[in-house]
Amino acid sequence: MQQQAVHSHIMTAHYAAPIMIQRKAGLIVEITDRIGYHYRGNLFYSLAKIGVSHLAQAMAVDLKPHGVTAVAVSPGFLRSEAMLEYFGVKEENWRDAAAQDIHFLQSETPYFVARGIAALAADPKVSDKSGQLLSSWGLSDDYGFIDIDDRRPHWGKYAEENGF
Repeated sequence: MQQQAVHSHIMTAHYAAPIMIQRKAGLIVEITDRIGYHYRGNLFYSLAKIGVSHLAQAMAVDLKPHGVTAVAVSPGFLRSEAMLEYFGVKEENWRDAAAQDIHFLQSETPYFVARGIAALAADPKVSDKSGQLLSSWGLSDDYGFIDIDDRRPHWGKYAEENGF
């Protein structure tokens, strides 16, 4: 798990960062789950996700003098192909999965977090966010984009309202 979840990120940055340093510009985005340094229910999974968040923060410090920004971004309840398959639904009828898990109604497509990352990349002041642990819903609040299904899911508010 550590090799797939952390080492792969380190190796990607190892090859990308020198190019960005040479150009004196760049954005490294680490994708994680949830924001913060809390236990995620399994030691190795928790270590992997916290490791990726810390990697973004450490790279932000190391790369700042070279004009390179590094952040970690977390999607909310991601309506990925794997989750659609898990619930036995397709994108066309994804709401049917609410019969198994009502929280799935608050899910977001992978496009939502991707739009957030695109907004970050287009932001001329992205360096102000360097080292931060960000969320798709927070980026939506900042940049005003919506998901491809014309919704603006906000997992942060939903989780807070529902006590998790």
